[in-house]
Parts: sequence; structure tokens; C-alpha cells
Amino acid sequence: MTPMSQDPPLLDATRAAFLTGPVAINLASRSDALVPSITRAFGCRVSNDGRTVVVFLSVARSQAVLRDLDQGAPVAVIFSRPQTHESLQVKGSRADVLTLAPGDRELMRAYGAAFSAEIQALGYTSEFAAALMTGVDDQAVGINFTPTAAFEQTPGPHAGEPLEPRT
Repeated sequence: MTPMSQDPPLLDATRAAFLTGPVAINLASRSDALVPSITRAFGCRVSNDGRTVVVFLSVARSQAVLRDLDQGAPVAVIFSRPQTHESLQVKGSRADVLTLAPGDRELMRAYGAAFSAEIQALGYTSEFAAALMTGVDDQAVGINFTPTAAFEQTPGPHAGEPLEPRT
């Protein structure tokens, strides 16, 4: 179901803050033959009204996903905080590939620093964190989509439940 412009957005300020926080972000799509593609993302931004999400991808590390999205495939993005395992999945029926906007590279670098601190607090080394975040400085694009569905994915009794818009 595609949200109507008058419907409340799936992403309120609290959910948007979670998506842009120190979370692991993985974006998935699929080919026309239903072969899955997946890539790590390096941060995101959510529009002020919560109706659009832009996720940042390394071009070099995301070729299969970019090909699939270019062919009109749907998108699913999982956001998961390592320290708590709190997780949300956000889906869109299609996505557009954008050049980075002014300030996006800075968002990517801030995301990389915050995520590195998050996993170092769990005992991972700074070298490991730096290796995981090397894509922050790659040639990058934004993947813009309108959330059409969102799900609670935190392990536990509510995992898989759809998120309802908040008014």
C-alpha cells in the first residue's frame, strides 16, 4: 500500500532519530529473476516530514543493488543498533538513485564516527571499526525512497509486527 500524502507518515521524529543514529544499516533489493542483492549503507537522512528516506551507498560496493534499483526493484532497509539489538525494517516499492546533496558527505562521516564508537564500546577495535567504515569516503550516491511499510525487528515477542503511523 502506498501512503497517501494526507496519511500520517510511518516515521515520526523518534523513529527518524533512530534511523540516523549509531545503527548498522543494510539495504537489500532483488533482480527481475528474484535474486537478492544486499549492501552496507553509510548513514541516512530522513525528511523533516518523515515521508522520505535517503540512504547513502558506496558505488563500488553496491553494484548489484544499484543495478536492481535502476530496474525498478523494491527496496528494504534494516537499521539495527549493535548495543541493544533494537531494529527496524523500512520498505519502499521503488527507489531513486541521487547524487549526494550538499552536506551528505558530512552526514556520512558523522555516521561513520558514531557507528565506530558504538561498536568499539562493545569491544571491537578501532582498526576493525575503521575497516568497516572505509566506504564512507568512497564515491557515493543517495538512495531515495518513500516508506510504504515498516516493521519492528527487535528480537522478541513483537519482531515482525508492522509499525503503524503515529499521529
